[in-house]
Amino acid sequence: MRIHILGICGTFMGSLALLARALGHEVEGSDAGVYPPMSTQLAAAGIRLCEGYRSQHLQPHPDLVIIGNAMSRGNPAVEYVLDQGIDYTSGPAWLAQTVLRTRHVIAIAGTHGKTTTTSMVAWILEQAGLQPGYLIGGVPLGLAGSARLGSGACFVVEADEYDTAFFDKRSKFVHYRPRTLVINNLEYDHADIFPDLAAIQTQFHHLLRTLPASGLLLHPHQEPAVDAVLARGLWSRRQSLGEVAEADWSIGEVGEDGSAFTVLHRGQRLGWVHWALSGAHNRHNALAAIAAAVDVGVEPAQAMAALTRFPGVKRRLELIGSPQGIDVYDDFAHHPTAIATTLQGLRQRVGSQRRIIAVIEPRSNTMRMGVHQTSLGEAVAAADQVFWYQAQGLDWDLAALQGPHAQVVDDIEVLLDRLQDLLQAGDQVLIMSNGSFAGLHGRLLARLSQPK
Repeated sequence: MRIHILGICGTFMGSLALLARALGHEVEGSDAGVYPPMSTQLAAAGIRLCEGYRSQHLQPHPDLVIIGNAMSRGNPAVEYVLDQGIDYTSGPAWLAQTVLRTRHVIAIAGTHGKTTTTSMVAWILEQAGLQPGYLIGGVPLGLAGSARLGSGACFVVEADEYDTAFFDKRSKFVHYRPRTLVINNLEYDHADIFPDLAAIQTQFHHLLRTLPASGLLLHPHQEPAVDAVLARGLWSRRQSLGEVAEADWSIGEVGEDGSAFTVLHRGQRLGWVHWALSGAHNRHNALAAIAAAVDVGVEPAQAMAALTRFPGVKRRLELIGSPQGIDVYDDFAHHPTAIATTLQGLRQRVGSQRRIIAVIEPRSNTMRMGVHQTSLGEAVAAADQVFWYQAQGLDWDLAALQGPHAQVVDDIEVLLDRLQDLLQAGDQVLIMSNGSFAGLHGRLLARLSQPK
């Protein structure tokens, strides 16, 4: 079958393309504003990419068009598909019908930590020899790309609450029918499609309705937004996760720099995890991953040992270079909570003697709309200096975020000049954006590689 994917360079759709290719289909796709790491991954897989959404890219007609949720009516390719009567579907529907029907689905949902936790679960199962399939909304380090069919019984999927397609406004995850479900946390996000938190909670309620009675829900211990969803109905087994002894799975002791912690199950200490990640948010992610792996037969000790070797995920506090002793990190920030927990984790790792400089582009739909502007200032408390990038098209003025340790810049070259003048050996530079940030990462590394 010849499949054309509209929006192929999105993290989900790109991963879908890899699965379709592995199933033996001829796969191609269209997108705009293509940038790594997904474009690089697709090219390496031999998948043809078409720039833009021209109807000519759909000639001759493919057997099936998979339409990404970023596509809307008025898009030339979408209009051509509808006018010509070409068979089409959504990405989540295709995944559910083609790949997931016969697998034990482990779904990772929640506002934060989905990509990292999904990668951890896939990594643990792989290390345990279970040969899982997986689809991850990012590029994990140490695994063979962001998606793989796998030959084992389990399939691990990042379960996003964003809507499915222009013709299906349900959340993606209602298609997946998991048997093991993780809800990491729940906050207001995606303001472009959800009017309030209650609307998101309704979608999570619908997800719980698909979990069988023999299935398992793993959820945070006493988190009000999640508890409100559970109060509307839960027909499955459940186990809680948290930092307190009352949780079914909990964190015990934590090393001074956060590089080690103990895991407890119903009060019984199972052992230590020594690893390269940091931050309370990642310890919670690890707890969920261990519990999910145990549910499908992995021994706890085996799961914890696997996490000591977990290499992480691209663009999740990823160290991309250390020119002149200055550590530069790339992070896929999209929400004040994610910004705060990442900065806090880095602070715990490096201590108080090193400066942390945060460089942030508020780029997600929700951030661009200004929904979280009141909490952004507090989110960067762990940084010594903050640069906010005022990109064109941002719906609000970042000037309110300026202060003694924060400044707003609307020109990339000016931003590079200020960083180059400021930075010195030992500094930790954290670049946070869910886009390419106009190539800032590489341009900064190139500048810092030259003597001042």
